[in-house]
Amino acid sequence: MDEQAFRQFLAERKYTPEQTKAAIAAVVEFEDWLVARGTDFATAPVDELKAYLAELVRDGRNTRERLLDLARYCWVAKRSDFYIHFTKLFGGLSIFPSIAQRLEELAGAEVKEAVFQGIEQPPLGSPPEAYPPLTALLMERMQKHLSPEQCRRVLAFNHHGIPVESFEKHKAWFAELQSLEAFLKKVHEEAVAELEEYAREDKIWYEQEITPEIIELVRGNREILSAVRKGDRLYITKIPYAGKEYLAEKDPVLKRYYACHCPLAREAILTDDVDVPHEWCNCSAGFAKHMLETVLETTLEAEVLESALRGDVRCRFAIKISPEAG
Repeated sequence: MDEQAFRQFLAERKYTPEQTKAAIAAVVEFEDWLVARGTDFATAPVDELKAYLAELVRDGRNTRERLLDLARYCWVAKRSDFYIHFTKLFGGLSIFPSIAQRLEELAGAEVKEAVFQGIEQPPLGSPPEAYPPLTALLMERMQKHLSPEQCRRVLAFNHHGIPVESFEKHKAWFAELQSLEAFLKKVHEEAVAELEEYAREDKIWYEQEITPEIIELVRGNREILSAVRKGDRLYITKIPYAGKEYLAEKDPVLKRYYACHCPLAREAILTDDVDVPHEWCNCSAGFAKHMLETVLETTLEAEVLESALRGDVRCRFAIKISPEAG
């Protein structure tokens, strides 16, 4: 392992000596496990990582700290495929608890208990395929106990727990520009510049490798990573979850799969065994509107126009705003 680079990375994140020792030990153990199976960290396929994680889950050694340490080393060592797999495991951890809390706030403890009875998240490190059956059951229960509007209100929320402080620079831009149109233009320009930086530095942007083709996709559509205003609506199109694969894919089912960001539902696109209702995508609508709600300091309504779960090859939303906004 590249211990020196990893130690430096951990030091920058204020790891204690004890935490650093544990992190290095976790990586060494994984590397030794790979060698014992006739491969190594540099060349092992993702299926080997999945097999190792399955062992950790089986043995009860799948702690959050261990998996985070392994993910961080994959980032340092530029094993992008390994790192992206870890993002799938961590990406949805806050969503079920957040939905439960919001459900109780809007519909009461009794309804929350009826909806979530027996629904428990799979052990950390479980494969993404473990989640869609639970998501489908959750939606079935919600649709039984709530009206369509109540379901929408529960789901269209900041369930990823992104703090409003994350948008301080956006609030500053809006205050400076005093124009919603100018603000959205700047947001898009800055997003394109960020993607260009990640491509130059060969770094993973959230869950994906950034290629020139992805940059051009975003540059050519201001709805992606920003919004386009038409009257009292702001239109937003999600950047594909796996942009490189999405742009190369011709099969419509796989294209939908590569478009979908949801770690709790996207695997259902590839199977007929589980049907996650497309109304679940109101959760993504909540994510899409969160930055705008923070900047405009108001609660906004979001509508799902297209989604991968509904059969579309992209996810697109309309956010209703006041005609006087900006």
